[in-house]
Amino acid sequence: MARPRWQRPLPRSTGLGALAWDRFVAIWATVNLVWVAFDLTYVPLRTFWLQRNLYPIPSAPLAVPLTFIPDITPWVDPIKGIEPHRETDTFLQQFEELERVMANPAADPALQKRLLERQAELMAQMIDSNPFLASDRAGTLEKIKNRLRQRADRDSAKDSARRLLSPEWLERQSWQGELRFWQEQVLPLVETNYWRSIDENGRPTDHFWRIDLLLFQSVFLLDILQRLIRIKRRLPALRWHEVLLRRWTDLPLLLPFWRWLRIVPVAERLQTSGLANLEPLRAVVSRGVVALLAVELFEVLALQLLDGVQGLIRSRQWPQRIRALRSHQSVTSSSEERELAELVRIWAPLLLAEVAPRLAPELQGVLGYTLRQSLDRTVVPPPLRQLKPLLQVESGLSRQLAAGMVDSLLELSRSAGQRLAQRDDAQLDLLQRFVDRFWDELALALERGPALERSQDLLCALLEQLKGTYLSQISRAGIETLLRELDALTVAAAPKGSTSVTPEAEPPTPQA
Repeated sequence: MARPRWQRPLPRSTGLGALAWDRFVAIWATVNLVWVAFDLTYVPLRTFWLQRNLYPIPSAPLAVPLTFIPDITPWVDPIKGIEPHRETDTFLQQFEELERVMANPAADPALQKRLLERQAELMAQMIDSNPFLASDRAGTLEKIKNRLRQRADRDSAKDSARRLLSPEWLERQSWQGELRFWQEQVLPLVETNYWRSIDENGRPTDHFWRIDLLLFQSVFLLDILQRLIRIKRRLPALRWHEVLLRRWTDLPLLLPFWRWLRIVPVAERLQTSGLANLEPLRAVVSRGVVALLAVELFEVLALQLLDGVQGLIRSRQWPQRIRALRSHQSVTSSSEERELAELVRIWAPLLLAEVAPRLAPELQGVLGYTLRQSLDRTVVPPPLRQLKPLLQVESGLSRQLAAGMVDSLLELSRSAGQRLAQRDDAQLDLLQRFVDRFWDELALALERGPALERSQDLLCALLEQLKGTYLSQISRAGIETLLRELDALTVAAAPKGSTSVTPEAEPPTPQA
């Protein structure tokens, strides 16, 4: 039974240095892939990295803090050209001053009132200008407005902010409770806003490519050059552009765009270096693709095959093609080895000397029944057919005649088979002449009679019926059955403990 490809042993590496370098590059490429994923997702997930909170229910302010994760935004924001937004940063600084004054029992009430009014004006300006549009976070302002309306029980977000920041409201409500509301539900949303600079090309600033080029792509370039030199040394006849095409999968490692495509060369390096066994994953993916496309693919292939057979059947060149099978007209036959005559010489003794003698009882029964029917109709008159002794004599005579004839025929067959089993050049010539004459007579019969056209019509009609029945039976359920049979032939037959993979001496070079 078959064995899964990922459980077949791979050839061992020819050198420990090459193996160590390949594994280092595979690990370094994996690190780069993680770095690329972080780069591509940092801006959309910046709120998470800033607050380090998980929100199981997006529409509710319930948060799960992840304080063990360090705050990396001070180091990563400059790389992405992210700076604090002036308007929201002013709002946060003003609120810190308000919090400090309100926490001081000896503060001047007039100063507190002035700071509360200033904070309400900043909130109104924020609602009017919507600075969150600069960071593509327009929905954040709507969250703030909804929470202000719900807290103040007003329809207008501006009126809600003025009411929540008025001395009259704070006289009825505790400042500590209001401060908790602002710190937990409003200020975290304001902190998520930012401003991102634009470079000379009109795109958002991003300096990640510098780190990628300096730390990763330089190593990848060195590794790719080393692999190209290996291929050139192993296959000197290849030109350099052909060598480059053999390593076309390494191109994403050097591209400054579409960096997510690096998953392909990274997976290939992990597989060939022996650090990971990705063949089962590839088999699962390919199985899904086959299950989706197999029905259409099988239908197209079956229809093309049947159409091709119909085209051959409808051809008027049958007699010429049959005559071309003769030994003196065949291009593929040789004088030293005449395949068809040799097959006849092998199979004729097998059928005549071994198979036919074992069929003696059956042949005697058939021949005896035929003789008995012949004697009963021709030799014995109808009035005498009712006499049992005469019928017994007739039956015994037919059996003896059948046994004698079968024995004679089988003896002749056995002797002929033994003669054919002996290699004889004259015998081969006679067999070859017989086969050639057979093709000649068959072609001549097809040319003279209506058998050719009638046979073509019947065979084409049979193929048309086969198209309708076979193609209609192809279904996804049948494809799933075939895939389950494939699993039974591969996975179930694999011995235990054979899943280890040894590294290759030279990773396979994909063809362009």
